[in-house]
Amino acid sequence: MNTYFMKVARGEVAIRRVRGMTRIAVVDREYCKPAKCNSECVRFCPINRTKVKKAIEISEEEKRAVVYEDICVGCGICVKKCPFNAISIINLPDELEKLAVHRYGENLFKLYNLPTPKYGGILGIIGRNGSGKTTSIKILSGMLKPNLGKYDAPPDWDDIIKSFRGTELQTYLKKLANKEIRSVVKIQYVGYARKALRGRVKDLLSRADERGLLKEVIDKLNLREILDRKIAELSGGELQKFLVAAVLVKEADAYFFDEPCSYLDVRERIRVAEAIRELIDYSKKYIVVVEHDLMILDYISDYVSILYGEPGVYGIVSQPYGVRTGINHYLNGFLPSENVRIRREPLKFHVHIEEKTSKGEYPILKWTPLLKEYGESGFILRVEEGEAYPGTVVGIIGPNGIGKTTFIKMLSGELEPDEGQVLISVESISVKPQEVTPGVFPEETVKANLERASPDATNPTTWIYSELIRKLGLNKLFERRVEELSGGELQKLAVAVALAKPADLYLLDEPSAYLDVEERIAIASIIKRIIEEKRKTAFVVEHDLMLQNSISDRLLVFRGKPGVEGYAGKPMSNKVGFNNLLRELNVTVRRDPQTGRPRVNKPGSYLDRVQKMRGEFYAV
Repeated sequence: MNTYFMKVARGEVAIRRVRGMTRIAVVDREYCKPAKCNSECVRFCPINRTKVKKAIEISEEEKRAVVYEDICVGCGICVKKCPFNAISIINLPDELEKLAVHRYGENLFKLYNLPTPKYGGILGIIGRNGSGKTTSIKILSGMLKPNLGKYDAPPDWDDIIKSFRGTELQTYLKKLANKEIRSVVKIQYVGYARKALRGRVKDLLSRADERGLLKEVIDKLNLREILDRKIAELSGGELQKFLVAAVLVKEADAYFFDEPCSYLDVRERIRVAEAIRELIDYSKKYIVVVEHDLMILDYISDYVSILYGEPGVYGIVSQPYGVRTGINHYLNGFLPSENVRIRREPLKFHVHIEEKTSKGEYPILKWTPLLKEYGESGFILRVEEGEAYPGTVVGIIGPNGIGKTTFIKMLSGELEPDEGQVLISVESISVKPQEVTPGVFPEETVKANLERASPDATNPTTWIYSELIRKLGLNKLFERRVEELSGGELQKLAVAVALAKPADLYLLDEPSAYLDVEERIAIASIIKRIIEEKRKTAFVVEHDLMLQNSISDRLLVFRGKPGVEGYAGKPMSNKVGFNNLLRELNVTVRRDPQTGRPRVNKPGSYLDRVQKMRGEFYAV
């Protein structure tokens, strides 16, 4: 197809063709609401105004706008005029059409190319939310038949396989078409399992066990304590481990894990990564893992494919890279094999080596030795005395169920300690709770909640809008009602509201849950800017060690037995805190010489043995 530029003058239409470009127009079904607008997209379209052709109109049948890509000139007027930000129009090189793999329908998401699973290594997939990672897994697992972008006339398997001739994917897809590959998938959203499954954990895993590995999987994933529980009684992290276990005990040729570490603490993420590597013979099986935690992705994968594009509009899959090289290319924003820049600026994780000094400053809060006991469960939390200063981020790390959220609630005043006291010398506190529901927001719409937190949050000229709101994609959700948001959208709104609110003390409980790498780095950047430039203080509970390493100046490490007792010492330097945590996990971390990001050493590798011998579990 061609790209068109037009000018309307004295009722005549002048059209000039530019070769080599194709157009993708996407209308988001959830955002497009013709009944609540004045059809600005149709009224202001220059093609429509000529009354010769229509490039966009409202479909009475589907109750949404329809963009005709072969007629649209790509002027972008409808994109700017739509009050709900429901329309996206992108121009791409014609050469990409040869790589088209799937399109969901008219004016819907389009995927180019596919990741390439291989024997002898685990393939990691990295990319933004909405870029096509889950779609790729559905196609490779046989859950979704690719249509090569021809949604109105889907091709048969012979044509699909022919389109991949000369590539490793041709062999894989041929096996898939002939049903020679049996696949099993760990789904992305664990909440679906709670709705679909009934019964006890032990019974369900016993029925799923086809490899005779049930005992090994239970021990490796530490599931023994939940075996007699029903699915409905499991927490998010427990349900996640159950689903991973259910996949591991299945006999299959291809294993797919879609975000297997969500809801899990550091210790459990390492358990899951080790279980996948050790309990599946990847020299004879295909294994694909999608994960946003870069340290875990680095730890578990042997090579990676990068998905880039416009989230929700189109996605392009890169060629496979070695795991270190691929992650570094993704962070740098340039893919040399494709000669493509996927981002204007590189993503940077800052590593804190030297501890900040607070000479001449008074602590913004102090706490004496604290004790909190829950009578019903019998859980006891003990915290040593400590303090925090302006301009400092205190990171909180430790297993789930160890008392981190309880400590945050005591700092905010939501809970009173049974012994000890918290002394706070601030006027305002902003809290991002661990669990986010529509009920925590006082206003109906996204925009109203952001404006309630700060008028700057919705002003395009402010730094908080450009650095946080736009990078999280919340500017496209301004008119959405809070009750209509997904779990991930609610999470982003809660983080943005907490950070936009002017406060002296910020308490953020797991701010990166559901977020992709770029969104996590945007949050890390805004936290550091608020704390350092405005001399505020923050406490951040976070399981992503790379993110925690990037934003924290000091660490508060929680230990103990989850659900029984928890203990936290005094805030300590990052180096000491991470070294203590990793020593317990028996995992060593080094610094990547190119990007400076922390990397987990493979167990038993030369660097792993040397660092353990020196006692340097955290050598960054």
